[in-house]
Amino acid sequence: MDRYTALHSFVLVADHGSFAAAALVEGVTPVVMGRRLDMLERHLGVKLMHRSTRGLSLTDLGEQYLERARGLLRDFAEADASITHGSHSVSGHLVVSAPAAFGRRHIAPHAPAFQARYPELNLSFNLTDSVVDLVRQGYDMGIRIGEVTDPNYVAVKLFPNRRVVCGSPDYFLRHPAPQALEDLAQHNCLAFNLQGGQQRGWTFLRDGKQVAVKVSGNLDCNDGELLYDWVKQGLGIGWRSTWEIQAELKRGQLVTVLDQFAVPAYDIQAVYPQQRYLPAKVRFFIDYLKAIYNTPGYWEG
Repeated sequence: MDRYTALHSFVLVADHGSFAAAALVEGVTPVVMGRRLDMLERHLGVKLMHRSTRGLSLTDLGEQYLERARGLLRDFAEADASITHGSHSVSGHLVVSAPAAFGRRHIAPHAPAFQARYPELNLSFNLTDSVVDLVRQGYDMGIRIGEVTDPNYVAVKLFPNRRVVCGSPDYFLRHPAPQALEDLAQHNCLAFNLQGGQQRGWTFLRDGKQVAVKVSGNLDCNDGELLYDWVKQGLGIGWRSTWEIQAELKRGQLVTVLDQFAVPAYDIQAVYPQQRYLPAKVRFFIDYLKAIYNTPGYWEG
């Protein structure tokens, strides 16, 4: 039995919760995935998973073995990375998570050229505004906007970014621009909402301390790109990233207010799990994006 394949399949099934979903990722049939798990359990002489018509669940020994299996797979990846670290070619599969709107506008358009540069590398992207667990969910790296506090991750700054309050000139002709954070209560604030409709507060820096301001308005949603469109239409003001609005600021279609309270750094960062060797596929993609984002005039185009 190929121990690496068996371990890899076991982790995939545990992460995806079914043989069918894991088989789709692996490119085999669910029957093959089931046979691999059977072989692994026979080799170990223990039951790793309970299987029923209602789904799969790990046994206590399965939970223990899963963490060891993850560690062994990371060791395999690090061993490969140690050999390919100085190489100018790369192969395999790179799996990346990124915020939805940012990914559509600033990652997906550049993916074909990167893949053409490394034709033996397959790319997979998951664009979501949810913060994913890179290790548990099987991602090689992620793109995050804002501070990364998890000590298990390494963060590489790709480009500086801030979060600012902005609106259209037309909106501010109808509503005097706020001068203090308390003035936000008098404005139609178009806010991002969480599941269930609860709105996220806006974060500012006042007297050297971060403060969260609860805002309200007649429109909110969980899609940042839609909020961005509403702000451009003059329907209210928004708390947006400079990466998103730089072109509109240059053209005068949007203006910022309360800049003196903006949190100084809400940077665009690449993150990946702590490991002894950085896989070449991750290093190359980070370097590729960094070069694009630091091209003069890129964000204003």
